[in-house]
Amino acid sequence: MKTRVTELLGIKYPIIQAGMAWVSFPPLVAAVSNAGGLGLLSAGPMAPEDVETHIHQIKKLTDKPFGVNFLPDNPRLDEILEIVVAEKVKVASYGIGNPQKIIAKTKSAGIINMPTMGSLRHAVKAEQDGADMVIVQGTEAGGHCSFVSTSVLVPLVVDHVHIPVIAAGGFCDGRGLLAALSWGAEAVSMGTRFIVTRECPVQENVKQYYLTACEEDTVITGHVTGVRCRVLRNKLAEAFLSLEEKNAPPRSIMELGYGRFRRAFFEGDEVWGSLAAGQVIGRLRDIPTCQELIERVMAEAEDTFNSLGKYFSSQVGIHSKR
Repeated sequence: MKTRVTELLGIKYPIIQAGMAWVSFPPLVAAVSNAGGLGLLSAGPMAPEDVETHIHQIKKLTDKPFGVNFLPDNPRLDEILEIVVAEKVKVASYGIGNPQKIIAKTKSAGIINMPTMGSLRHAVKAEQDGADMVIVQGTEAGGHCSFVSTSVLVPLVVDHVHIPVIAAGGFCDGRGLLAALSWGAEAVSMGTRFIVTRECPVQENVKQYYLTACEEDTVITGHVTGVRCRVLRNKLAEAFLSLEEKNAPPRSIMELGYGRFRRAFFEGDEVWGSLAAGQVIGRLRDIPTCQELIERVMAEAEDTFNSLGKYFSSQVGIHSKR
């Protein structure tokens, strides 16, 4: 399948693995890229030397394109950008914060800029700033999420920008990919689905915990701080919601969150770790390899597309009068 996204990124399939803190490490990134998608290393919590080490590890595991996801407010961002440019990484991905420094450093080096945005105005601004494509993330997404559903936000953005749009929030299979393409997107980004794969380095008990969750088991925190985050409901999430209900100072809420992604994914704490997860979690049933998952998504998208022909026969069109 060819879209502007696959052509620009040099990948086989229009599937992006989301950059997730304490999740998107070299084994997962390389596995996704080797399977024909685009893997993203999450550099958010890393020191520059760790970013460099992880990039080298990825290069040992794959010769396919991959990207690095940044936090624009990382105090050592300049050093990380120098490494990414020197290593000739294919894609720069980023979200919250001012991206001007990232764009200035990476665009001149020929690196593709792929920000994640959760609103129409931010997506339009991203194009004006120089983004080459934009991930549009709806409220169904795990981690940082929008106020608007993916099915509304994606076609809205497609109608207002000229750069390729990648749909994010609620995707795990071929039916979702086909829906995103019908909205005008040219790829999908999946996070929660890739957490529950064999190559993902999170603790095994966390993967099993995700498989037991349903679509109603996530909550959104961050209403007071302004940094909305969809996570699985556990004691930590309940503590966040309790503080927000009491109108606690934003600083105390943010302090409660320090180190919680690491505690969840790296240490395997299902109770007091921050388990970022999208609503699509209720549809996960297995732990495939990235190769199996991506091939399954593409096969299902094709099968679903072919099955739709029965609704569009040449004899009875959708506007035909009976």
